[in-house]
Amino acid sequence: MFEIDREAFGAFLVRLRKEKGLTQKELAETLYVSDKAVSKWERGLSLPDISLLTPLAECLGVTVTELLRGERLGPEPLPVEQVEELVAGSLELSGSQRQQKRKNRKGRGMLFALSAAASLLELLLLRGLGFSWPALWNDLGVVEFLCLLFGGWFCLFAPDVLPAYYDQNDISSFSSGPFRLNLAGVRISNRNWPYLLGAARWWTLVTPVVFPLLYLALQWFVPLLWAEGRLWLTLMACLGLFVPMIVAGKLHE
Repeated sequence: MFEIDREAFGAFLVRLRKEKGLTQKELAETLYVSDKAVSKWERGLSLPDISLLTPLAECLGVTVTELLRGERLGPEPLPVEQVEELVAGSLELSGSQRQQKRKNRKGRGMLFALSAAASLLELLLLRGLGFSWPALWNDLGVVEFLCLLFGGWFCLFAPDVLPAYYDQNDISSFSSGPFRLNLAGVRISNRNWPYLLGAARWWTLVTPVVFPLLYLALQWFVPLLWAEGRLWLTLMACLGLFVPMIVAGKLHE
């Protein structure tokens, strides 16, 4: 079976990009991806998603066939056997990408499970230290529940790629079923979507673990600020999610 040579693909991509007078960033902006993604393609570390092959080829003035083979072809049509091998290679590329996505999702699922387990153990520890369940629910329950709820969605169900109309329009909101996300002032597209997801995942996975520890430290070491401090902690934990997402979104917009 024909296999796409990543090094040949990357070298051909570099040559075509330079012929067009484009920087990695300019090519990335045309495809609504990050310049880091283009850099990885050119170094042979990864290949574009199969959905990007056609727009990438059009941008560089070659055919998808030439792009996959890593060379310019003459006017003569390819033999049927080579066309079949090329199609099979494209399907293999698509299959390997799906496999990698499943692997990444599985890894995120493990992180989510570890975060949930650590959160539960910390709540049990606080209960053992004398905190009542009603107090823990009032002070920690909402934050822990919301973080794990949204963390589960961001880690397991959030799409890796947005529909094309996000790249073609100025959109600052996203919805999927009951989930709603609105980031005022941030143009959401496939260029910054991976960074938005990354910021959201880390915040919703780390907060359920750190928040109970800060809650305990506040009562033990700063008891005079206990009543007011726990309110500020709750607000920071709930509203703080949007800060890293907005920053990530604007930086990679």
